[in-house]
Amino acid sequence: MSKIAIIGAGFVGSTTAYACMLGGTAQEIVLIDKIKEKSRGEAMDLSHGASFVRPVYIHAGEYEDCHGADIIVITAGASQAPGQSRLDLVHTNRRIMEEVAAAISPYIGEAILLIVTNPVDIMAYTAWQATGLPAARVIGSGTVLDTSRFRHLLGERCGIDPRNVHAYVIGEHGDSEIPLWSRTNIGGVPLAEFCQKCRRVCPAENREEIGRMVRDAAYTIIEGKGATYYAIALALRRIMESILRDEYSVLTVSALLEDFYGISDLYLSLPCVLGRSGVKKIIPITLTDEEKEQFICSATKIKSYLPAG
Repeated sequence: MSKIAIIGAGFVGSTTAYACMLGGTAQEIVLIDKIKEKSRGEAMDLSHGASFVRPVYIHAGEYEDCHGADIIVITAGASQAPGQSRLDLVHTNRRIMEEVAAAISPYIGEAILLIVTNPVDIMAYTAWQATGLPAARVIGSGTVLDTSRFRHLLGERCGIDPRNVHAYVIGEHGDSEIPLWSRTNIGGVPLAEFCQKCRRVCPAENREEIGRMVRDAAYTIIEGKGATYYAIALALRRIMESILRDEYSVLTVSALLEDFYGISDLYLSLPCVLGRSGVKKIIPITLTDEEKEQFICSATKIKSYLPAG
């Protein structure tokens, strides 16, 4: 019996439960929220669809119901409002993350913590410090969604199924993220070579436009409908599947760096191998000089928001 505990029953938390329910990701899903009526209502609504999916027990709970969970997903925190960056939420959400971490610490057991609260790189670092867990077991959702957005836009421009577009976004899940153009390939063909043989004519500034669209996607969605939740829920389900099934899949989650281009003691996104025990390893990718400079800038930016010492 696999069990997922989701802390925060707002748009992201409840939609994640729905995505996991549809995918048969776990046999038990518990929703926890400071507003008890909210978690009870969401759990009831979801459980009424039980006859249409694989057997799953969905219920509302308290922090102690994290006991026995394989994965604890933390989505609790202030949401990004129109005009706000993710980093604008850092002070409010750091306090919330520390409170949640303290509340669940007695019940974590062998669970993996999957942090979703923004700014996710700083919140993952906060949860790691607050719980004292091994870094491999504290994971941020990172740029898994950004990577999917990148692949979608490339597939749309190139006329290719996004599942056959192999590309990554690394660094901050935010304004300093870096699309890895140097490592992008389509069906195993490097992008530069693919473009030479492609009959479509793309403008020279195409890359800059795609990078901007990936970076600003959340702002556009929030401006239009108030919040993002469908795609991130699917991204979280994909992360959890890799962990629960011990798949050793490569996903750009936010993980603790140790001497990557001189950067250590910081959570940022890189291609990571995920399995039942969390982050198995970080793929040692080589960056171009430009990508390296951008990554270091991203790290410096995030580092400035961490407590001194």
